[in-house]
Amino acid sequence: SEDVLSKDAGECAICLEELQQGDTIARLPCLCIYHKGQVFLGMHIKFQKVAFIVCIDEWFEVNRSCPEHPSD
Repeated sequence: SEDVLSKDAGECAICLEELQQGDTIARLPCLCIYHKGQVFLGMHIKFQKVAFIVCIDEWFEVNRSCPEHPSD
């Protein structure tokens, strides 16, 4: 399911960025949580580039299991 994180929850095992209050997350059946959709990493003013990652959505394009529980 998809929801919004109500409090900081440590590090995302996929992108290694912090899971912060207000982030949109995917909560898997095993109760692990990961960033859902695009996560803003920052913007480089000089080069006018914005950095995003996609975490669990991209993971599930090639995997069908939890990154932390692959045998489940």
